[in-house]
Amino acid sequence: MEKPKAEALVSTMNELERQASPQGGRIRYAVDPREDDRRGSRMNRIRSRSRDSMSIHSTRRSIDPSVALPPQFRTLSFSIEEGKRKQAIEDEKRKAKSKPGDIEFGSMDYHTANVDELLSRYQTSRGSGLTGTQAAQLLKSVGQNVPSPPPSQWFRKTIGYLFGGFGAILFVAAILVFVAWKPLGQPPAVANLALAIVLVFVWVAQAAFSFWQDFSSSRVMASISGMLPDKCMVLRDGTQQQIDGRDIVPGDVLKITLGNKLPADVRFIEVSPDVRFDRSILTGEAMPLLGSVESTDSNYLETACIGMAGTHCVTGNAWGLVLETGDRTIFGRIAKLTSAPKGGLTPLQTEILYFVGLIVCIMLVMIIVVIGVWAGWLRKVHPDWISVPILIVDCVSVAVAFIPEGLPIAITASLTITASIMKRNNVLCKSLKTVETLGAVDVICSDKTGTLTRNIMAVTEYLVVAAVCNEAEFDASTIHMQTGDRKVHGDATDSAILRFTESLTKVSVLRATWRSVYKVAFNSKNKFAINIVQSDEERQHQLMIKGAPDILLPRCGSYINTDGFVERLEEQDHRTIEGMKDYWSSRGRRVILLAQKPLESMQFDSVSQPREYELDVMGRASSELILVGLIAIVDPPRPEIPEVVRILRGAGVRVFMVTGDFKLTAAAIAAECGIITQSQKFIDDVTNLAFDEDYLESAGIKEKTPSAESDRIHSIVMSGADLETLDDSQWDKLCRYDEIVFARTTPEHKLRIVKELQKRDHTVGMTGDGVNDAPSLKQADVGIAMGGGSDVALEAADMVLLDSFAAIVEAVRYGRVVYDNLKKTICYLLPAGSFSEFWPVITNVVFGLPQILSSFLMIIICCFTDCAAATAIAYEKPEADVLTRPPRNAKKDRLVDWKLVLYACGYIGVIETLTSFAMAYWYAQQQGLTFSSLWFAFSSVTPNGLTTDEVTSILNTASSIYFVNLVVMQWFNLFAVRTRRLSVLNHRFNYYLLPAIIFALLIAILFLYVPKFHSVLGTSIVPVEYWFLPMAFGMGVLLLDEGRKYLIRTYPKSIIAKAAW
Repeated sequence: MEKPKAEALVSTMNELERQASPQGGRIRYAVDPREDDRRGSRMNRIRSRSRDSMSIHSTRRSIDPSVALPPQFRTLSFSIEEGKRKQAIEDEKRKAKSKPGDIEFGSMDYHTANVDELLSRYQTSRGSGLTGTQAAQLLKSVGQNVPSPPPSQWFRKTIGYLFGGFGAILFVAAILVFVAWKPLGQPPAVANLALAIVLVFVWVAQAAFSFWQDFSSSRVMASISGMLPDKCMVLRDGTQQQIDGRDIVPGDVLKITLGNKLPADVRFIEVSPDVRFDRSILTGEAMPLLGSVESTDSNYLETACIGMAGTHCVTGNAWGLVLETGDRTIFGRIAKLTSAPKGGLTPLQTEILYFVGLIVCIMLVMIIVVIGVWAGWLRKVHPDWISVPILIVDCVSVAVAFIPEGLPIAITASLTITASIMKRNNVLCKSLKTVETLGAVDVICSDKTGTLTRNIMAVTEYLVVAAVCNEAEFDASTIHMQTGDRKVHGDATDSAILRFTESLTKVSVLRATWRSVYKVAFNSKNKFAINIVQSDEERQHQLMIKGAPDILLPRCGSYINTDGFVERLEEQDHRTIEGMKDYWSSRGRRVILLAQKPLESMQFDSVSQPREYELDVMGRASSELILVGLIAIVDPPRPEIPEVVRILRGAGVRVFMVTGDFKLTAAAIAAECGIITQSQKFIDDVTNLAFDEDYLESAGIKEKTPSAESDRIHSIVMSGADLETLDDSQWDKLCRYDEIVFARTTPEHKLRIVKELQKRDHTVGMTGDGVNDAPSLKQADVGIAMGGGSDVALEAADMVLLDSFAAIVEAVRYGRVVYDNLKKTICYLLPAGSFSEFWPVITNVVFGLPQILSSFLMIIICCFTDCAAATAIAYEKPEADVLTRPPRNAKKDRLVDWKLVLYACGYIGVIETLTSFAMAYWYAQQQGLTFSSLWFAFSSVTPNGLTTDEVTSILNTASSIYFVNLVVMQWFNLFAVRTRRLSVLNHRFNYYLLPAIIFALLIAILFLYVPKFHSVLGTSIVPVEYWFLPMAFGMGVLLLDEGRKYLIRTYPKSIIAKAAW
């Protein structure tokens, strides 16, 4: 049969592309062989003018910007593709929800506009470039070609530090107390001055603590500033001029030669046939991309006619029209996205805002009640009881009572401490928000290779192995060692094939026989790699190809039999090979197909016409391949993975596998890892999503289940192609499965999976280590990268597992622990720091009793005696059941709910308040100041001949006793809140509690037993017996709480258990 001409093959290839990609959008990885049919066989124009060797020169060592940029680039690129596919259906919705950067990149026409049109638009020409005058004016108007630092927003940040959270209330309270001291105080009360000073101190301390935890974006900007070259060659006034890279302006005609780094975004106007650009700094792909004058992709970020700032020219030369400089380049725009903080509130910030709002509302209501009682009753009936200065102090006291001033410090300290603990467990959290979000993760989507598996592959079965189509190389320094001990440079698949081939024959001899002419690198879209080779003895080229069997087997028309002869591949042979592939895949092997094809009558030269040559090769590789053999490779799971999956499942976290492997291979590996627990016949596929179970049952179709346990466990394996067919209702059903394996996925599919899960209120953790994982890592609530992963993945992730995937267990454990400890902290602070401080003010205003706890001592409790212990709670170890209960629902579960308030205020708070009142008034009763004489007195009383000074002294001591009772009982409350359901005796001891208790004791002694404070602050020495009685009360509280926890454990369905916090 006569072979088709090269031109026909090229045309056929383009027709296939149009049929395969009806939407027109696709992602390009390095050298993508698919080209737009508009170009056909059009030749790239070559500049004919003579060129000297001068071009762009970099005189300084640049900092690798891949640390900051690639994840954003890939995310933007994928967002554009996804937006194009959905444009016809929801164009307006996409515009409203897409990031501004996405919309702007997607609407650019620099790559689709005609070159002459662009030259006219920029008022320049290819022969003379800009004039010096034009360049100077443009430089003045658009600025230098450097990224501008992000706005410091120091004023806004400072305001946030000072007045965020409870800061504004503390500030207003301090001002009001100062006013109550002077000028309203007649005479000025020194106690009010002391209270105002303490309030200012607490206000400044909280602001300083917030400032301390703030992180700047200086590292990102430092990496970007090193990307641009110092010198470059441009065409101005008709002559080539070497200028500073910072003085490049839009409209300049830039000369690009081998080794140059592009200083700005350019549109190529003339290129040599062999020009290639290394975009790995952006895309992470190792293979350079061919440059082109004509657009090769409708996606601005993927087309080959655009050169982007920071990328390198690795071969050839070109001339480009400068399109954008500085912040307007792709790098500049990404820099702004990278340095800008994420919008929205984290789950914990939302909870804190909810709690602050609740506290402020209650506080305002109580202040209005106090003012109302004073204005409507006391001012008229008892005008001498509460003056305006005292009213102000009372209102401030209500605010002080309700605000747990130590909470912001305790929260930040808790997050920081937990992050440090995680780091010691080889888990690196890049921000504090990551710590608290982990506690809510209920789905983990894990990449397979390198994450669940070792990424060390070995060939186990084979038919024929070809060593030539292999990019792996033995390290020269280890070539003398045994094959298994040698170091190999290359990916895991090629490395496995290389080792096996070397065990049979000398790879170096095979490679010496064949000379490589042209290569098409493997990418996740094509799923195959091509090497065009020529032997020393023959002039004819051979096409050698390896890749996925499901892609290449339909292209095979014949095979090499055991005798070395070529035979036609019949239908029965296809079925046999398919069965072999499925068998190996079902055993967890990665199957690679090897094929070849002799190339005759090549019409194009691989050196001078690489683009046309590649299209020709791709057309020939689309049919009539000769099957050489199959290779089965095993990528063994990490030994710890099954146990990790078991623990996570017990914690209510579903682990889904997301991989590019064949479905059967992915399902087999998932079964080995414990992700799939059902046998093959009970695993669903996409057809099960088409109908509801009720419909199937009504139609008389019942699914077989192996056991009653399986009724609760549903497993499904989906391919990337399946995902593209699902509607919202099918996604709803899919997301309810217990065990899911996503096979044959692309980066776009991974991103889609994360988004769909998030749409259904799941908190998603995504693990991965490759460049292709970066977009989904960035999108996930918690992106988790492996320590040995690519720089792209490491930067995109929120958290890095420095050791292995097993560390995810500790990450989830401490993510829950930090949330538990925050609840314990609030539960500890509310009884004494809010509830018990509020009632002395109310009894003073409503019942005419003296304010039995001074406002100053309220502040001391909140900011000193309780604060140290609240911080110590952050060091509490995980409770035994932390990984046996389901994760919290970030949308519904509140940090402070009615159960916690009931326990902290209605139980502990009531006990502490009643005992504190009893102790204070009992002391006053013993000193002759009876409670009946104070009840509804609304005036200064001197019963039994007591003088005013004596009454004041008794009340000061009673106030100090109230204070001591709260401080001491809080020590026992501290032990009670250490566990939520388990006995405190079964919980590991926290050695930070004793220093916290000692600190609280020393603070109390300082303000109660230093005589100089007595007259100024209204404190007094407390008799020794009033230190020991609160210990008895506290022990009673601790024993009662142990009994409550026992009932919860024994009767988990009782009312007490349901009301447990």
